[in-house]
Amino acid sequence: VQLVESGGGLVQPGESLRLSCAASGFSFSRSPMSWARQAPGKGLEWLSTIYSGGTTNTADSVRGRFTISRDNAKNTVSLQMHNLKREDPAIYSCAIANSPNLNSRGQGTQVTVSS
Repeated sequence: VQLVESGGGLVQPGESLRLSCAASGFSFSRSPMSWARQAPGKGLEWLSTIYSGGTTNTADSVRGRFTISRDNAKNTVSLQMHNLKREDPAIYSCAIANSPNLNSRGQGTQVTVSS
């Protein structure tokens, strides 16, 4: 299993970012995929899941600002983030959603929000 995230960076409050995750080594099209984040000193926070058929679930904390999507032809899952806030900085990772504790996840990409 290989999951490689990209797209993180430094943005100002209110700006947007789109994160991408390239997946390989497993049956991506059949697998539910999630995005999660971990801020310094905090635990892993689940953000959103997308199932093989496209159904999604999103955490209340980011619903309306973050949107998950997938492209099964390209084995990628993305997270579009709008109106980023000062509480959003973290390392964002994609994961196989049905892995215990989201243990099957990538190394992550850093998102920083600062003016």
